[in-house]
Amino acid sequence: MAITHANFLTQVRNYTEVDANVLSDSIIQDFIRNVELDVAGKVDYDDLRKYATSTFTAGNRAVSMPSDALILRSIEHIGSGGDRVFLEKRDTSFISEFNGSGVQGTPKYYANWNEFNIIVAPTPASADTVQINYIKDPPEFTSTNQTYLAKFQESMLLHGVLAEAFRFLKGPDNLYNLYQTKYTEEVQNFALQQMGRRR
Repeated sequence: MAITHANFLTQVRNYTEVDANVLSDSIIQDFIRNVELDVAGKVDYDDLRKYATSTFTAGNRAVSMPSDALILRSIEHIGSGGDRVFLEKRDTSFISEFNGSGVQGTPKYYANWNEFNIIVAPTPASADTVQINYIKDPPEFTSTNQTYLAKFQESMLLHGVLAEAFRFLKGPDNLYNLYQTKYTEEVQNFALQQMGRRR
């Protein structure tokens, strides 16, 4: 059975031997979120993989990103016959040089433009389907939301939060190092599990 949010907060306070006056719920929640984002940046795990489909706009090289996208994995062009072709990732300078005159055709390349858009080249000539494969912003473990990490990687989440807590408390270096090392090992093992054994 997965740990409840309230029990997780109690565990953190028990390990650090401080009460809610020092480690308030909101402070521990910040630690939880920091660890969740750190893991999402280091491990490409199944629970965060997502895709969204849209259509190119003929004559417009920009494609909007999904609002919950954290890391872009790949872009696929789906032709009218259903054939799928992955676009190659390039730098924005390559896109500008490759298609400086805005020639229209079937997109072959893409580049990150800003937080909300990518650009493609050649500029789409038709409103074909585009599939954006990405890592979503990880859900937050709260009293009303159970997450994959809290349910299946509780030890990793706990050790990451304890490392954050001891850094915050300016606690003994040996305890900070212990929890940081354990957290790092568990993140590496989780990455191996996700990238190796499950695929």
